[in-house]
Amino acid sequence: MPDLPEMTPPIKRSVTIGGHRTSVSLEDAFWRELRGLARERGETAAGLIAAIDRKRPPGVGLATALRLYVLSEIGRHQG
Repeated sequence: MPDLPEMTPPIKRSVTIGGHRTSVSLEDAFWRELRGLARERGETAAGLIAAIDRKRPPGVGLATALRLYVLSEIGRHQG
């Protein structure tokens, strides 16, 4: 049986995007990685979330876009 990472239910956090407050639910592991990626880029998590929000295609939810971004960045760092 595979070893599983620590699992948490999604945590809802409020962020401001383009002057509007919204909430996003992500698992703690994704929040941690997102904050770390933002630090590496020299920006805030809110700034990174806003940038991802601007680039996501219609029909893709913000939480999905954030998870996929984190996964792609982790893959880029490993490859």
